[in-house]
Amino acid sequence: MTNEFDLIRQYFTHAPKRTVLGVGDDAALIRAGNGQLLAVAVDMLVAGRHFFKDADPESVGHKALAVNLSDMAAMGAMPRWATMGIALPRADARWVAAFSKGFMALARKHGVDLIGGDTTRGPLNICVQIIGEVPARQALRRDGAKAGDDIWLSGTLGDAALAVAARSRRIQLKPAERKQAMQRLDWPQPRVALGLALRGVARSAIDISDGLIADLGHICERSNVAAVVAFERLPVSVLLRRHLQSTVAQSAVITGGDDYELCFTAAPAKQTAVESAALRARTKVTRIGRVVRAPAGACSVAVVDGDGLPLALKQKGFDHFG
Repeated sequence: MTNEFDLIRQYFTHAPKRTVLGVGDDAALIRAGNGQLLAVAVDMLVAGRHFFKDADPESVGHKALAVNLSDMAAMGAMPRWATMGIALPRADARWVAAFSKGFMALARKHGVDLIGGDTTRGPLNICVQIIGEVPARQALRRDGAKAGDDIWLSGTLGDAALAVAARSRRIQLKPAERKQAMQRLDWPQPRVALGLALRGVARSAIDISDGLIADLGHICERSNVAAVVAFERLPVSVLLRRHLQSTVAQSAVITGGDDYELCFTAAPAKQTAVESAALRARTKVTRIGRVVRAPAGACSVAVVDGDGLPLALKQKGFDHFG
């Protein structure tokens, strides 16, 4: 019978490249580079809440690490190490093998060592902690935005939320469209290269996990500013544009989560530098709005239409307790 330690040895024990001591002891030992800050983040994925219970386990493994890599990207940090705690309903070696394949493929792609963790029986739940390095004073933070900054966004918005809406039958998609949307939901691509390229260029940054309005709102709150975003400038895929007359699709763009794109601000004088960083990272970026002074301390995000009039928003973004 497969037990906890068999699963660890077979699927989660890999030769580390930048680690003094990895999986197999009571704690890992890591050595940070000279002059580097350690950037540390953690994300939890719960079955039925953050991924569908029938999701391909390989995609679940990929996503479990991808959402953490996205946090490193938003900090301009180079990801180095990860730990993982996983609760499994049973010791299903086939499921774990596929999960490990997705997780470790992405780890190898980004040079991340899995250096420890824990397994137990329980409702399916994956918790990954990631540790990266960033040179002192070069970390991208949420509290650096200034009035007058341009607001930029990588990639496109809304496809992942559109997939969720299709699963819950709030919108009808053709089979090929549904497959494309589910690909964005289950296999997010963290913008690590762009985050690294934006060091010394962007003033603030965040990854879009809970929706553009909610996450850009965190930058505004921490920086004591407000933001104005033009709906017509928001980048969307060809798939989403076909459905953009639907209020469900519009909501997916503005407040939908699981995009894992980077939203960042930079001084207008840095436009050429931003475009050069995007070119080096081979990632499309779009200027979507402007940071403004917060009126009477109201650190809010306004989305305006083509006439400059604010759109009414019924919700702000994903709420983990909603």
